[in-house]
Amino acid sequence: MNWLLDPSFSTFGPDIDRLYYIILVITGLVFVITEGALIWFLIRYRRKEGRKAAYVHGSVKAEVIWTTVPFVIVLALALMSKGLWDQIKDPAHFPDNPYEVLVTARQFEWITTYAGADGEFGTDDDFTLTNRVQVPVNRPVLVHLEAEDVIHSFFVPDFRVKQDAVPGMRMPVWFEVIEPGEYTLGCAELCGIGHYRMRGTIQVLPQAEFEAWESEQIALRSGTSQENLAARSPGEDDNGSGADEAGRGGR
Repeated sequence: MNWLLDPSFSTFGPDIDRLYYIILVITGLVFVITEGALIWFLIRYRRKEGRKAAYVHGSVKAEVIWTTVPFVIVLALALMSKGLWDQIKDPAHFPDNPYEVLVTARQFEWITTYAGADGEFGTDDDFTLTNRVQVPVNRPVLVHLEAEDVIHSFFVPDFRVKQDAVPGMRMPVWFEVIEPGEYTLGCAELCGIGHYRMRGTIQVLPQAEFEAWESEQIALRSGTSQENLAARSPGEDDNGSGADEAGRGGR
């Protein structure tokens, strides 16, 4: 049912849409009933010649009803949302064996860091993309989200994903895309005068194509490192300043 929302392309997207439509129907009915009652009272109790105003204390029964009914509805929605919220937001419920990337938000761009051959972030074989995230299809992706300067918001409407990036914190957010393609990544938090141009692309590739791309990037990093090692003078050992320069050049 996509008569109001664009199609979703993540595994939990349809569940979010379903909950949205349930809330929309409930609030829509409440709106229609409330406005209908208002119009009826305006007509029923309009001013008439010879009619005197009368003081009405109210009805305890009516007050109990209009307090209890919203409470029950809101409680039911909270219980319906709890499982979905845990699935999306609680790290204890994240899928096993996700593909992990580090995304750093800063004014006004997204920097994606891949762990490289050793599978660890913060080492010399890491490689980065700017304003682009490449991930495999049909596999959970865990994004470690950081911010360098101000609060940003990692927002992918097609995945029904939105997570604030807070300076000084690493925020986890995950998704699993069910269809290859290119999807828009935006910042949903006003982050400065250039906020309007903070946009990136999430490119979702078939598994084999993604693995080939990742292997190519790792090979390029490895080749760069070998070139740097070969460029060192014979008098420089692995613990000397020349090794430091080679490491910095490799990054």
